[in-house]
Amino acid sequence: MKKLLPVLMLVLGLGAGVGAGWVLRPPPDEAEVAHEHGTPPDAHAAPEAAVQTAGTGHYLPPVGETETIRLPNQFVVPLIDEGRVRAMVVIGLALELAVGHDFSLARNEPRLRAVFLQLLFDHANIGGFEGIFTSGEALLALRRTLVEAARVEIGPEVQDVLITELLRQES
Repeated sequence: MKKLLPVLMLVLGLGAGVGAGWVLRPPPDEAEVAHEHGTPPDAHAAPEAAVQTAGTGHYLPPVGETETIRLPNQFVVPLIDEGRVRAMVVIGLALELAVGHDFSLARNEPRLRAVFLQLLFDHANIGGFEGIFTSGEALLALRRTLVEAARVEIGPEVQDVLITELLRQES
């Protein structure tokens, strides 16, 4: 019985690991599912150029013809520590939009700037501008969040949000 118990525990642990792996597996890729079922993927879905960075944070080439619109003013984000501003982050952004869009700076910029500024404040509050914040991996989550917010505010013609300037000034 003493020799059987470790073997039994090993088999139970192996079974639990296989079961957990099967239950928690990632969802299948949309293109694979479409290919298996013989249906083309949704052609009207929002372009995924900004999101499909394979976890590296590198910008991929745009999908189709695009136009870049630079937001005229930089965003200034204070980094607060113990109630004091200890640094400032200045970030410049540009939108990469599909050609034929109806984006107007006069109409859309104030609301878009407010949304972007709130997201940048949130990113700063969770420590997003600490350490090696300029690496591709570190900025990937921020870029994804900005792209999703821009698509909600403007529409699916937003292909990417480009970070054109990034500066951190200690006080």
